[in-house]
Parts: sequence; structure tokens; C-alpha cells
Amino acid sequence: MRAFACALAISLATASPAAAAAPRRAASLNLCTDELLLALAAPGQIVSVTHLAQQPGETPLWRQARRYRRNDGSLLSVAGLRPDLVLTMGGGARDRVQIARSLGIRAVDLPFPTSLQDIESGIRTVAESLGRPAAGQALVAKLRELRHTAPRQAADSLWLGGGGRTVADNGLAAQWMRLAGLSQRSVPGDRVSLEQLLRAPPSILLRSDYRSREYSGEQRWLAHPLANRATMSRTVRTDGRLWTCMGPLMIGEVLRLRAELRR
Repeated sequence: MRAFACALAISLATASPAAAAAPRRAASLNLCTDELLLALAAPGQIVSVTHLAQQPGETPLWRQARRYRRNDGSLLSVAGLRPDLVLTMGGGARDRVQIARSLGIRAVDLPFPTSLQDIESGIRTVAESLGRPAAGQALVAKLRELRHTAPRQAADSLWLGGGGRTVADNGLAAQWMRLAGLSQRSVPGDRVSLEQLLRAPPSILLRSDYRSREYSGEQRWLAHPLANRATMSRTVRTDGRLWTCMGPLMIGEVLRLRAELRR
């Protein structure tokens, strides 16, 4: 740890805290903060995002993300870029956050969101950290409008991913689904079997296409003939990449799903 801190100190010797000014060199060390940074930062404020943000299979923002240097999610990988703001998420990065702060770099470690209120809070925090509160307010306003216009009735639904994975009926994914007019069914263990799909199919099967082109056990499960014979369900496909972070990119997906369900 001392050697790590020393290396960073040498690389960041010319960095300034810029406490009162908006950051000019913001870096993100997490895919979910990548998406927030790309959505809220002003042109020229971003110096680095993670390698995941530059992969087409992980986020729709990959083209935008490829304009910037990539990092491997570590503070050391962005040290040479002399960031004045570092964003990360999840609380597992306390050491690097403390090191960044000791070197005069502002570090923001967002908690993993578990509710739509958490999404609003994360948007505001990142926007304010960037010195762009108006951009955050505009995005929050879109989310609040979505909540205000949520359909009164919600169809019995199951979110379905590879291997029969589904989501908790009271979690963040289910809250986004409810804004689209879908009510996530409660499934013990958040995993559905082929037999359950056949015996009690939901009205709507919301099927994730995440990594659908990859050859894996989970994708083989989805390709099983029985998984495609829930004939009493209407299958609606969704961009599985959006459900990793379930951040503000979900706003557009909810609007798309609403339109799809009205057809």
C-alpha cells in the first residue's frame, strides 16, 4: 500500500484539488459511474472511463466512451492523467478513495442503488461533483415525469435472463418495470425453471438479450425449445445491457417498452 501511494504521489504531484472550481479532468473507475459521467459531464471534462464502457456488449454508450482513455478500474491506471475528480461505486474501493483524497483528488464513491430514489440521488451527486447541477436536475425531471405518468395497471410479468435468472419483485429492476406497466412476479431465489414457465406462464415475458450471441450454458438455457414454448406469454425483448447498472439509461428503455406494450 505504501509503494502504491508513493507511485501515485509521484504521478499526481502536479494535480490540484480545484475545490471551488468545476473539475476539468474527471475519471470513472466503474461501469455504472462511466454511464453517469458520460450522461452528465460537459465536453472536455472527461479524461478516462473503464474498458467495460468501451465494449459494445456492455453499454450502448460504447462509441461515446471510446473518445476517452480507458482504465482497468484502478486508481493507478488513471494516475498519469492527473484527474481532479474520480468516480466509483459500491464501497469496495475505500483504500483507493482514501489515497486519492490524501493526494488532493476529490473522490466520490456512490453506493449501489436499490431504488429509484437512489438513482435520483446518484444523478444529483455526480452532477454537483461535476459543477453541472442543471444537467442533473434536467435528468431527474425526466425520471420524475416517467414516475408521474406510470400506467395505473400493470401486467403480470417475468424478467428473464440467461439460465432462468429473474429479478426480485421489490427490487430496483421491478421498480423500473412498474414504470413501463409491468408487474414483476415473485419467484423464490430469483430463478425460474423451464417447468415453471410452462406450467404458469406470465402475461408478459420480458426477455433480456444480454450477451445473447455468446455461447454459454446460460444462453443454451434460453435457446432450449421449452424456453420458447411459453405460448400463453407475450415475449417482449429488452436491451440487457441497460439492466446491469439500471441507471438513467433506463428512462429511454421504459418509454420504448411502454410503446411496445401498446401495440
